[in-house]
Amino acid sequence: MFHVALYEPEIPPNTGNIIRLCANTGSTLHLIHPLGFKLEDRLLRRAGLDYHDLANLRQYQSLDQFRAALQNNRLFACSTRGKAAYTSPAYRPDDVLLFGPESRGLPQQLLDEISSDQLIRIPMRPGNRSLNLSNAVAIVLYEAWRQLEFV
Repeated sequence: MFHVALYEPEIPPNTGNIIRLCANTGSTLHLIHPLGFKLEDRLLRRAGLDYHDLANLRQYQSLDQFRAALQNNRLFACSTRGKAAYTSPAYRPDDVLLFGPESRGLPQQLLDEISSDQLIRIPMRPGNRSLNLSNAVAIVLYEAWRQLEFV
């Protein structure tokens, strides 16, 4: 299935919701440190309900470590600075969907290294800044899975 990667997530309930989402879609969740919370955080646990044991969760101490581990997978980075709509790619199993921290998004240096067709965005009304992280992950992940006919 897919790989959902969170670069330096900051808000425990968002990550908890994404743990639950990944468990329900069969996706692997990759957390890239530093995290803005401890994995034992009660708010993370509460949002993830009892799905923590059902989720495939991997952790990395750095972005470089993460990239080395998934270097053979296609990577799509979701950013408000992306040009391609999240519906544009023809997703494949094992694609990586990368999301940045809630307060600042992915670093520009990383975005500069990604092909423009793999830098995706979720359309929003003009003047709005961003969507909630767990909502953004759900939107993109379900589009990718829909393209595979939920198999």
